[in-house]
Amino acid sequence: MKKHLILPVLILIFLGSASPQRDRPDPQRNGSSFPRPKTFPMLARIGNHSSPKVDVYVIEYFTGHLSTRIIPVISLFTIAVGIPSNILILWVLIFKTKKYSIAILYIGLALSDLLFLVMLSFKVHYHLNDNNWILGEAMCKMVTAAFYGNLYCSIYIIMCIGVKRCMAIVFPFAYRTLPKRRCTILSCILVWITVTCAMLPQFMIKQSYPLSLLEITTCHDVLPLMDLPKAYLFYYLCMTLVGFFIPFLVTTLCYISIVWQLDRSDHERIYYVRMCVLVLIIFTLCFMPSNVILFIHYVKLYTSNEGNFYSYHSAAVCLCSLHSCLDPFLFVFMSRTSGYKHKRISFNGNNLSLST
Repeated sequence: MKKHLILPVLILIFLGSASPQRDRPDPQRNGSSFPRPKTFPMLARIGNHSSPKVDVYVIEYFTGHLSTRIIPVISLFTIAVGIPSNILILWVLIFKTKKYSIAILYIGLALSDLLFLVMLSFKVHYHLNDNNWILGEAMCKMVTAAFYGNLYCSIYIIMCIGVKRCMAIVFPFAYRTLPKRRCTILSCILVWITVTCAMLPQFMIKQSYPLSLLEITTCHDVLPLMDLPKAYLFYYLCMTLVGFFIPFLVTTLCYISIVWQLDRSDHERIYYVRMCVLVLIIFTLCFMPSNVILFIHYVKLYTSNEGNFYSYHSAAVCLCSLHSCLDPFLFVFMSRTSGYKHKRISFNGNNLSLST
């Protein structure tokens, strides 16, 4: 009798030891049981239950000094410097300007930078609160869309400034026949409408997700891949390509053409050389790292469902935010060229003419 019971007992022991392994897959394995999220490979849903599975390096990011101390400190410095400088530029442009032409673009750039810094303050609160978002889903969507929207709006306005100056110097005869104010206003309106439409997909997907293991609610940092269609990933690839790489190429060509066109003996050449260097610094130091890393991140996510690059992107956003502190210097350099009535900014009651 005992011999007949041996085989069934062995089968039950084997099934009992094997079934838990099927119910608890290895979170480090890139299997289909643990789909990759848009940002971090941490959130998985097993069966009909939501069960967050967080990798060790992700826990270190959300609880480490990078996201809870370093990023918010750099962002606070950017806010402290960027808001007063952009408010000062707006005050000069609005109250000290007689004629508006390219000044309209600088007003749009300063407004965009100010809105970017306001949205950055919400992200600072999020990081200082141990990466715990407490303002709700709707506010998370609004902050995310406005943050990226104003970032790309600044990039395109800088491109428009470069194109306008290139037209005035490289193609002066064609530039004189253009309705300058109308073209400038239409350019600003077109940029704002385009960026607003480009940010609409941010409102079409859930942005905040709770992580019960860490007892936090993330905002935009964790989006499950199973809830993220391939078209949404393709949208991010296009956003980085159209939002950064194309404007960077156009702006670089414009300023190189300006410097090349000006004679070496021209006293204005030095100002345009400095402006060209400043624009390249803004693009390469501030905009390029985050957009290149984000592009690589979504390529890897789109092709192989690997999302390990997002932590580097979060760190690069700190450099990206510094552009709001450097943009006012573009206005300072531009105010010294002969296209303007006055060489220097005056705060002694004299109006500053920015007509070209």
